[in-house]
Amino acid sequence: MSLIQKTAVEIVELLKKDQVTPLDLLEALEKRIDKIDKKVNALPIRCFDRARTHAKKLMEKPINKRGILAGLPVAIKDLTPVANVRFTSGSMLFENNIAQESDPLVEAIEEQGGIIYAKSNTPEFGAGGNTFNDVFGATLNPWDSKKSVAGSSGGAAAALASGTAWLAHGSDLGGSLRNPASFCGIVGLRPSPGRIQAVNTLLPFQNLGVQGPMARNVADISLFLDTMTGQTPFSPLSTPSPKRNFFTASQAREKPQKVAFSSNLGYMPVETEVAEICKKAAIKLQDQGVVVEEIDPDVENVLETFWTLRSNLFASLMGDLLEHDQTKLMPELVENIKEGLNMTSKNVREGEIARGKIFNTMARFFEEYDLLLAPSTIVPPFPVGNRYVESCGGHKFTKYVDWLGIAFLATLASCPSMSLPAGKNSEGLPIGLQIIGPNRGEETLLSAAQYLEDLLGQSPVPIDPQ
Repeated sequence: MSLIQKTAVEIVELLKKDQVTPLDLLEALEKRIDKIDKKVNALPIRCFDRARTHAKKLMEKPINKRGILAGLPVAIKDLTPVANVRFTSGSMLFENNIAQESDPLVEAIEEQGGIIYAKSNTPEFGAGGNTFNDVFGATLNPWDSKKSVAGSSGGAAAALASGTAWLAHGSDLGGSLRNPASFCGIVGLRPSPGRIQAVNTLLPFQNLGVQGPMARNVADISLFLDTMTGQTPFSPLSTPSPKRNFFTASQAREKPQKVAFSSNLGYMPVETEVAEICKKAAIKLQDQGVVVEEIDPDVENVLETFWTLRSNLFASLMGDLLEHDQTKLMPELVENIKEGLNMTSKNVREGEIARGKIFNTMARFFEEYDLLLAPSTIVPPFPVGNRYVESCGGHKFTKYVDWLGIAFLATLASCPSMSLPAGKNSEGLPIGLQIIGPNRGEETLLSAAQYLEDLLGQSPVPIDPQ
């Protein structure tokens, strides 16, 4: 088995046994990228010289002092700065921007032995569920290059699926980790707000968008999560790392007692085959003695609430961008920012109150159920030329983000949520099962996900692009 085909956990074991070096891994990745990435466009920014410098410094330390990752290369999403590396956020406004310093999360990953070698493609400022921009173009799905990888962590997901990454960093506001994971047949975890050492210098108290890990399987994602957690003085919402690390928790494989399954969460249209594949995955738990009840959570106004709060957030973070040349910004992003700037205090107040009701409803829901299972996305991968999904099951969406709405519930309720490969549809395209847990319930979530992954089998990634 080649290094590229091995899991992140296996690679770390080799590093800790001194059977492979970080430089060997960088060489393997560079060769794989040269061969493969032109077919998917997942990692348009590479920094191998910087990576080798960091690797050599790390190798001066004793092996047992090299951190959790011990020299494993990691890809960072191009919405997060890495010192002295190109940082565009997928926008022509910052086409030639070079980051002056790294985000504290990047520094934390490096302190734990992660070697940053590339940045993954993203839609402009992470807006939209399809990864394309005017700087680097579109990222293509390794399972079918005519299909989308979704977004906004689409480059990260495509790199994992095509074997140009063992671990990849992503971020998630309205499914930006989970949707690409579903479309690419990998695992993506949106943690609870505050779990990750993420920093937002403009809005340190915002908790709609979070950073998170992406990987090929549950064990790998748990290992990566352990490098990202912890308290930082730059984030008032950050929390200490748990006493039991997440990798250990996942490998405990603790079977849930009672879970809920909903094919549409009670408010979204879902393609029939997608719903059937996800339900079949949930039934696997029932076959093992887990109580599986089909029930929709009693929530209201999820799409409207998310749009209000998202627009207000976009206006706060990016309102100043409209003072630049708006023709350089994607039209959907301009619309989203303007909508936020036009929000009234009444709109925002009602949105916050509605979110509070959703949070309380889900907190009560998880007093009865260990987990909530649902589709990660409402459709399989769609043609990459479509900017977004305009309709599903006869329902026409009014906003460019509405098709992503099945991911909004976990965001609004501050719940950890992950996409786990559930199977493939009749066209051979991957379908993801969304697993939602209670706020700060990552240990339970990951342990159950590992148990379910054992039943379903791991996705056969990495694959050569097709």
